[in-house]
Amino acid sequence: MTEPKINEDVKPRGMTSAYVEAPFDVAKEALESRGYRIISLKENARLRKQEGKDAYVSRNGNWTREGFVYIPEKGIFLTKNSPIIDFPVEATQCHRQGREFYLNDEQIEKALADSVQIPENVKSISTKKFGEDKITVYAFGDIAQKYGDFLKDAGIKEMPIYLCNLEKKPFARQTWFWYLALGSEFFGLWCLGSVYRLRGVSNENAEGVAQNFPGSKNLEIYTTEQINQALTKAKLSGIEQLLFEKLRQ
Repeated sequence: MTEPKINEDVKPRGMTSAYVEAPFDVAKEALESRGYRIISLKENARLRKQEGKDAYVSRNGNWTREGFVYIPEKGIFLTKNSPIIDFPVEATQCHRQGREFYLNDEQIEKALADSVQIPENVKSISTKKFGEDKITVYAFGDIAQKYGDFLKDAGIKEMPIYLCNLEKKPFARQTWFWYLALGSEFFGLWCLGSVYRLRGVSNENAEGVAQNFPGSKNLEIYTTEQINQALTKAKLSGIEQLLFEKLRQ
């Protein structure tokens, strides 16, 4: 198989990101071989805020590293320990063969160790309530309401959540994060074996990058837009690139 193309559409100026359009297992291997790791929902939301509502990352959906697990008699859970991340080849092959990726007890235990339950009757979450809803707080962390405000400013009043039905056996699906035109919906998508978009972030842009600096607990983090605005007000616009180059050294 021809090696898939790496499309680095977000250049170094905050968070560096790239995507691959290929079956999930192939795309994951390609990204990781080039120093990327699969993006999280929180990082994806932050990237959309960084790049703006009209950027490619906001106009196109992609897989993230979270997953949904469907457990009979327990319910549906969003997890940061997706079994599919641990077994990408096996899970993708299941979808190629038209089957769900069914889970064993060990995989279920690991997935539920860091998860939030999704009520089966939930259809959407108001963007005004991202900072208080347990699902969006789990998914987007401390930027939940900021992302909700970003969506609200883009004309999105609520974010849909799509769930499929429970089965007799537990199974997992990887999370797909839809683009803004469809309300930024996320759900467990079928079709790991199809040519879909998998997005990664550079390992140099690890979530919580402040931990690399002394006194990081008290460090304030600013977006690229905020820094540019501050430089403009100080009549120092034009030196942004030099500033970011020095910060990365």
